[in-house]
Amino acid sequence: MAFEEERPRPKPAAHVIGQDLSALSLDELAERTAMLRDEIARIEAAIARKRASAAAADAVFRL
Repeated sequence: MAFEEERPRPKPAAHVIGQDLSALSLDELAERTAMLRDEIARIEAAIARKRASAAAADAVFRL
């Protein structure tokens, strides 16, 4: 078990949905907003790729 203590601990999440925001500064809130917008864009891109893949598969099986 001594090795467990030596392992690096994972960093806490940069943002937790629903967490109290009252202790954050304006700059911290702006950073989180930017981070979440970037994450939304990343998720939307993944959705678009999956939709394109599904559409391509549907087109193949319709023949």
